[in-house]
Amino acid sequence: VQLVESGGGLVQAGDSLRLSCADSKRTLSNFAMGWFRQAPGKEREFVAATSWSGRNTYYADSVKGRSTISKDNAKNTVLLQIDKLKPEDTAVYYCAAEWGLGSHNSTTSWSYWGQGTQVTVYS
Repeated sequence: VQLVESGGGLVQAGDSLRLSCADSKRTLSNFAMGWFRQAPGKEREFVAATSWSGRNTYYADSVKGRSTISKDNAKNTVLLQIDKLKPEDTAVYYCAAEWGLGSHNSTTSWSYWGQGTQVTVYS
């Protein structure tokens, strides 16, 4: 599994951003997928996750209500959209994959990780 994130960048507070995660060599259709983020000097934290089918989704309280995770098995991608961005959303965002959705908010539950994409929100 080789996950590659894209879509990060410099955005203004209040704007929206859509991050994408794909694997060009292996289908992600059977994987549960997640997004985590890590701000400077902080531990990597859970953002959102979805079951392999995409029917079940989970969000951290910090993004709940303004974030959507979606899985497009036909395009072999998983998307994370965050609306109403805040400066505290600034972090490197990582995509993760796992065969089964266990303790989705724990980094130790995920076996495969991308390299991350930087998101910087300015006010």
